[in-house]
Amino acid sequence: MVKEKEQIKQKRVYSGVVVSDKMDKTVVVEFKRDYIHGLLGKVMRATKKYKVHDEKELAKVGDIVEFCEGRPVSKTKFMYLLRVVKSNSDSQ
Repeated sequence: MVKEKEQIKQKRVYSGVVVSDKMDKTVVVEFKRDYIHGLLGKVMRATKKYKVHDEKELAKVGDIVEFCEGRPVSKTKFMYLLRVVKSNSDSQ
């Protein structure tokens, strides 16, 4: 019997803006997405806030960051920070 090769599932990468960094090793990131409503056919905007695990505490409020899903760290935290795309201090 031939064993099938397991496929490694590629994790989806999200990007958003940091809205809070007041917790230890955690930032709250606002993720915005546009989608077409199934019945109305118009473009709708949805926002969702995720608690993202930031081990090295690199992200600050206003930064644009990339994050992905991973194993749960706590009850509400299952996202991990990948990198800071644009720092808020760069624009000032």
